[in-house]
Formats: sequence, structure tokens, C-alpha cells
Amino acid sequence: MSSLEHKMNEDGQISWKNEKKFIKALKKGDEWAYRRLYRDFAPKIGSFAKTYFGTDDVDDIVQEVMFRVFKGIKKFKGNSSLSTWIYRITMNVCNTYYEKYKKKNEKVFSVETDDTEDIEVDIPDKETDVQKEVESEILYEKINKALEKLPERDRVLIKLRDIDELSYQEIADILNIPEGTVKSRLHNARKLFQKILKEEGIV
Repeated sequence: MSSLEHKMNEDGQISWKNEKKFIKALKKGDEWAYRRLYRDFAPKIGSFAKTYFGTDDVDDIVQEVMFRVFKGIKKFKGNSSLSTWIYRITMNVCNTYYEKYKKKNEKVFSVETDDTEDIEVDIPDKETDVQKEVESEILYEKINKALEKLPERDRVLIKLRDIDELSYQEIADILNIPEGTVKSRLHNARKLFQKILKEEGIV
């Protein structure tokens, strides 16, 4: 076991200062690095795809993304973080699947607004209290169903910012749009989501 692998196992995450070494290990084809990459990112990819399509049937997408990551890692130049690069690949794969299987639906990432006031959407943290576990699961199920009622564009934005807690700049890099546009679209997405949550009696 390498010292980097040991460090990552202790922390549970890939730290920024170790990312370059981790990428180097991936490019060398170190087996432990690929195992770690799959273990850390496959669930995130699956979660993103579920949010994008509103379905749990995303195994093919996860496998396609991981295949592209494994195939392209040697050409990765490090112009963005590894995470941003993988999210961008995930978005591209999701777009490809969308165009292939949902040609009748037009997907547009072009909503503009001058109203950029930030509106926070309260997404409750999962309760750790055993006595509240059932109530928590029911609440999360309701929130997920409410999220599915949003347009795909809005689901993606809320997923990246409010659930995955990516920065505005990271989201802008992933979607290849200006940071200001991310903020304005997210503002509208949160307003709509908040309305749905109220209609469902969740907030």
C-alpha cells in the first residue's frame, strides 16, 4: 500500500495537496488508485444521473462515465480539479443519453433574469437519532419526489449546489457557462423548488 493510499484511507477523502499524486498514480495505472477512484466517484456519478433523469436506472450511465474517465485520464491536463473534470464528463454522458432516448423533449440551458437575489432552500440534514429514522426517511422520500417535479436543468443546479455543495465557479466550469448565469438560474430553480415544497406541505 502506498503512503498516499494510506493517507487517503485515514482522511476518507482525496485532499487537494494529494490530488496531483493521485492523478499521477491513475496515469501510471496503479490498481489501488483505480479502485479508489471508482469507490469515491461511482456513487456521486450515480446520484447525479438519478437527479438528471429522475430515475434510479442509471447503471449504464455510471459505467459509461467511468469508462470515459479511465480512458481519458492520461490526457487529463489538470486545468480543473479532478472532481470538476469527472462531473463534466458525467454531464456530457447524461446529455448524450438524453438526446438518444428523449429526442422529443427540448432541453434548454438559457433562462436569464436580472433578479439574482440568493434564496436558500432548506434541505433537512438526515437525522441520526434512531427514534427519528423512519420520519427522516419519509421526509427524504417526499423531498426526492418534489425534486423530480423540477425541470432537468433545475434539478441539476440544485443537486450540484445545495446537495453536493460545489462552488459557483465549479458549477460554471461543469456546465460551461458564466458564474453569474449559474447564480441567476439557481435563484429561479430554488424559487420553483420552494414553491413545490410548499405545495407538497413539506415546508
